[in-house]
Amino acid sequence: MKMLFRVDIEKREIDNLDARATKSAMSRGRQFDEPKDEVRTEFQRDRDRIIHSKSFRRLMHKTQVFLAPEGDHFRTRLTHTLEVSQIARTIARALNYNEDLTEAISLGHDLGHTPFGHNGEEVLNRIHPGGFRHNVQSLRVVDVLEGSHHRVGMGMNLTAEVRDGIVNHTGPDTPFTLEGQIVHIADRIAYINHDIDDALRSGVIDFSDIPASAIEVFGASHRGRINSMVIDVILNSEGKDEICQSPVFRDEMESLRSFMFENVYKNTRVKRDEDLNKVETVIRSLYEYYCENPELLPGELEEIAERDGVHEAVKDYIAGMTDRFALSTYTDLFVPKGWK
Repeated sequence: MKMLFRVDIEKREIDNLDARATKSAMSRGRQFDEPKDEVRTEFQRDRDRIIHSKSFRRLMHKTQVFLAPEGDHFRTRLTHTLEVSQIARTIARALNYNEDLTEAISLGHDLGHTPFGHNGEEVLNRIHPGGFRHNVQSLRVVDVLEGSHHRVGMGMNLTAEVRDGIVNHTGPDTPFTLEGQIVHIADRIAYINHDIDDALRSGVIDFSDIPASAIEVFGASHRGRINSMVIDVILNSEGKDEICQSPVFRDEMESLRSFMFENVYKNTRVKRDEDLNKVETVIRSLYEYYCENPELLPGELEEIAERDGVHEAVKDYIAGMTDRFALSTYTDLFVPKGWK
């Protein structure tokens, strides 16, 4: 059996993928030129760099929705990322688009998320000059903050297609690849459905609370809802120059998202006011402390502080923290310790 080298995989993509699919051999390239790999395509290399990064590993200890959940089965930012990847790859495979590119974007899309989920993001957005958006920070992670010893100052040096898909997985701008558009919608399919699953498990909502119209359109079970949404995207995107849902599914999904905001994301049982106040206190205190004491930032952020400013370096440091590291750092800095 013949081995597959990069050039063979590139040829197979050109010969077999849909004409609209993004071919790795035709990538817009990297910010800094590198020799090509003998075995892996450019998008496969990007995926591997993301998986092996410290930022990716930290996702396992970052909140998805539930602050400090006590159960073992609640989603984290890492499990969310893996679910997005699975959904996106299924759609890409069915449409015959580039699955490697889709996977790389999926795995990197939330690398810039703060500790304590969107609540931590909201605090940083209020206190950091210029604001804070996790998708922009995700791009900064791969462009600036991550990298290896032989690419100092180059970040991960990912391809333009992956970088675009990461920064535009949310927000007003549309990714320029169909694979990036797939991740955009797969992200919404994933978080709406797994957040319903977590909310049901925790007792925050009951099955009877889910809007009847959503059950009618999407199905009654977790797997059924995801499957119907995925199939709808596939059927309505086939042969088109955009990734889209049917009007019925799009409108009902937006209604279900509104239901989740009202009944889960803003539910005081999920996020009690005192817990939100604690998140505010932790993030704000750490931010102000390191802005006043930048010499205490980790060594790798010293160059960032000199080049981009202290506020930017402090923002990078706090955004990269896991929930537990942020709490332990706050405790070390601000909670009095007893005499021994």
